[in-house]
Amino acid sequence: MSRSPSSGPPLLFDMPLRPDFSIETRLLSRGTGPVCGLDEAGRGPLAGPVVAAAVILDPKRIPSGLDDSKRLKAADRERLCEEIIQTAVAVSVASVAAAGIDEINILRASLEAMRRAATLLCVPPGHALVDGRDVPPGLPCEAQALVKGDQRSQSIAAASIVAKVTRDRMMTRCAAVHPAYGFELHMGYATVRHRSAITEAGAVMRIHRMSFAPLKLEPVDAPAEASTLLEAQPG
Repeated sequence: MSRSPSSGPPLLFDMPLRPDFSIETRLLSRGTGPVCGLDEAGRGPLAGPVVAAAVILDPKRIPSGLDDSKRLKAADRERLCEEIIQTAVAVSVASVAAAGIDEINILRASLEAMRRAATLLCVPPGHALVDGRDVPPGLPCEAQALVKGDQRSQSIAAASIVAKVTRDRMMTRCAAVHPAYGFELHMGYATVRHRSAITEAGAVMRIHRMSFAPLKLEPVDAPAEASTLLEAQPG
């Protein structure tokens, strides 16, 4: 499939206050559709998977309040996630676990998770809008990368919400098995509490990303009982 080049950062006066559907509308008017948004959550944490979502919105049933997931409160993300799942034409989620991130690096793992999510859509997309600078290789359609795409495209914003909510639920389930780390509070990010827990209890093999500093400098404690929690979709 041909790929559109990555678009540069939008000028300040070109940024909408909230993402809209204008990019999707232009593509659909040319007969390029369905249009899916692709985004990921979890590139920065020390623990857990990177999770990607693909969303094809119904132009007639777009949930109100879609925005970059980082700009929304947790309760609003949860509400919007359920509404997206109820109203969208198609939604899919995929992930790459910590071991996979260690093997291929976080950028490639993020792109691979997005590729998987796009491929898993029950409705084949005709075009993908991807958050960031890079288009995942191997997508089943043409694609365009959008810097700050989750603040420009409602399809990408919807994907960012689904990815973030799904990953948070996965980390909360992991916290039930490994309560010492407080995963339900920081979702695997390198907070003071998380780093202190690693110092005291060691890292959890297949949950922590051993290629990330400072973990790659530390000895590994290897309880792996909960590893499958990060390889399955939450109910």
